[in-house]
Amino acid sequence: MSDKRPKPSEYGTADDAPPVDEKPYKIIFEANNCFGAGRCAEASRNWELDLETGVARPKSYFLDDSELEENIEAAELCPAKKGDGVIHIIDRREDIELTPNPHGDGSLSVDW
Repeated sequence: MSDKRPKPSEYGTADDAPPVDEKPYKIIFEANNCFGAGRCAEASRNWELDLETGVARPKSYFLDDSELEENIEAAELCPAKKGDGVIHIIDRREDIELTPNPHGDGSLSVDW
């Protein structure tokens, strides 16, 4: 088995994805690890908490620049996985994951 990490763009499907120039970011959501804290839904209009299942979900998995900041905040606020969160935002142009800064100063760092 290889220790090489997969590229972020290898997750999810591009079959129904909008063009990269229209929606350059995509969300990877580990729904199986969501425990329904709802912090993402407080931070972003793109996220909604299903009160019946107790699991949040994004309304859209593809984002443009105007939607990026609030979705980064949603990812940063997610307390699941011992605070590491279960929301990942991928820059499809650069094929990198944008990760909320663990220091909470609003800046972004690259992880992968």
